[in-house]
Amino acid sequence: MITYIGVGQIIVFISLIILLVKPLGFYIAQVYEGKNCGLNYIFGFVERFIYRLCKINNKNGMDWKEYLLSMLIFNLLGLLLAYVIQRIQGILPLNPQNFPSISPLLAFNTAASYVTNTNWQAYSGETTMSYFTQMLALTTQNFLSAATGLCLLFALIRGIAGHESKSLGNFWVDMIRGVLYILLPLSLIFSLLFVSEGVIQNLKPNQKVDIVENLSYQENNKTLNQTKQIIPMGPVASQLAIKQLGSNGGGFFNTNSSHPFENPTPLTNLLENLAMLLIPAALCYSFGIMVGDKRQGWSIFITMLIIFIPFLMAGVVAEQIGNLKFTEMGIDQNANNFTYPGGNMEGKETRFGIVSSALWTATTTATSSGSNNSMLDSYTPIGGLVPLVLMHLGEVVFGGVGTGLSGMLILVIITVFVAGLMVGRTPEYLGKKIEPFEMKMASLAVLVMPVIVLLTAAIAVVSKAGVDSIGNHGAHGFTEILYAFTSLSNNNGSAFSGLNSNTPFYNLLGGFVMLIGRYWIAIPTLAIAGSLVKKKIVPKSSGTLTTHTPLFIVLLIGVIIIIGALSFLPACALGPVVEQLMLME
Repeated sequence: MITYIGVGQIIVFISLIILLVKPLGFYIAQVYEGKNCGLNYIFGFVERFIYRLCKINNKNGMDWKEYLLSMLIFNLLGLLLAYVIQRIQGILPLNPQNFPSISPLLAFNTAASYVTNTNWQAYSGETTMSYFTQMLALTTQNFLSAATGLCLLFALIRGIAGHESKSLGNFWVDMIRGVLYILLPLSLIFSLLFVSEGVIQNLKPNQKVDIVENLSYQENNKTLNQTKQIIPMGPVASQLAIKQLGSNGGGFFNTNSSHPFENPTPLTNLLENLAMLLIPAALCYSFGIMVGDKRQGWSIFITMLIIFIPFLMAGVVAEQIGNLKFTEMGIDQNANNFTYPGGNMEGKETRFGIVSSALWTATTTATSSGSNNSMLDSYTPIGGLVPLVLMHLGEVVFGGVGTGLSGMLILVIITVFVAGLMVGRTPEYLGKKIEPFEMKMASLAVLVMPVIVLLTAAIAVVSKAGVDSIGNHGAHGFTEILYAFTSLSNNNGSAFSGLNSNTPFYNLLGGFVMLIGRYWIAIPTLAIAGSLVKKKIVPKSSGTLTTHTPLFIVLLIGVIIIIGALSFLPACALGPVVEQLMLME
């Protein structure tokens, strides 16, 4: 069902990720351990200047409540700033298209979206947001929201690695280092690569140019001729780099990375896809270094990879087979003139094809990125089910920058607890006893997302305002709604394009869902970190469960799949599963 070139493309992509995990993971660990990472000679004085300017004592640690409060205050200020900039956009500079200010509900939804690392877009960027808004309100939050995810992760890692202490580090120091030494340098490198391949980066107004072939159309019984077209401009490359690297996903253009100015060549397509997985994958190795056992990091990375590859292949094969109804109708989907059915090209760029599109879709929902180079609403039912299930697993299969691995570590703790019950021992993870408090917080962190998704999807399905926005009724329409709230709650940001989300109902409810999905999970995560860091290290014994073996990896995969299936299987059965069965009638 898939060509040798397609298989080779997937192998090259995964191989690149595996090769980059160790060097980047080592570098990130150096940054967050406060060691010399190589860029201290360049950015060290900037870091020290920021400390002096903001009166930050980088030697002072914080307990989990102080760390959480600092994070919430900082993100609240970011939310307010992004909201205000949108509301006064019309009088701000760098607005050559003279776009008016954004409406209150859309401004709230967008501000919540970017501060939570979701980048859900209920608007068309090139026709709504000025360059000033795109750069200061949105791109700035791309950096800060990604750095917040890194802060959350490394606070949890310090909780696991530390003992008999209260300190989880300093939020302000972690934030500055994450932006200064990780996100900015990588974004600069990728921005230059993108510009070299044709991604635009300018502050010009939109350009009016002659079209290649004049068009005629009817309007009010009159024949009109179109001889001009508007070419959008803007600072695209700089936003593109951080939106991919930071698991943000919001595109400068409405069509995201299927737009030729945002993703012009196969090389940019590979680099953008690679950027989504780069940091989340490398963080596994960073974790291994910081807990003093690299095997722990590799075991988590292998777990993620084992789950990711089958889902990726399922999506590729489903799209390669194409629409079964077309085959029954005698419509040839075999664009490549091979002997097998040739695939569903609807909604996909011919520049990239099926494999690159399905690979991107799996990556964007496995990593909490949400960017797209194809239209998910046009995927086959199984092709659309793959990204939906990857999000239903909690986006821990690599996941967002920082948040993915922190979510996986929560599931590791649950797995250790389950294993302890099976053998009748007090569960331990890396020398720390897992007790009732940790399990209560872990359960809360795991259950918040399914409850929000199912509750809000149910509200939308029974509400006229919710149903009126779907482009298709029946099973596919339900999938559009379920996918939307799954994406919002997981801070992903991708969507089935058949849903009109720029309505008061979806702007208001979606904004609150994004905020809950981000911070209600962060609270129990930091509480677990604060509890673990106080504990003593328990010496290993013959009954200690090893958490880097193939057996534990299999057990961890089982827990991840079971939790996701138990939470969402009935809902998926009403959407993409039913739709697939209808195609097979």
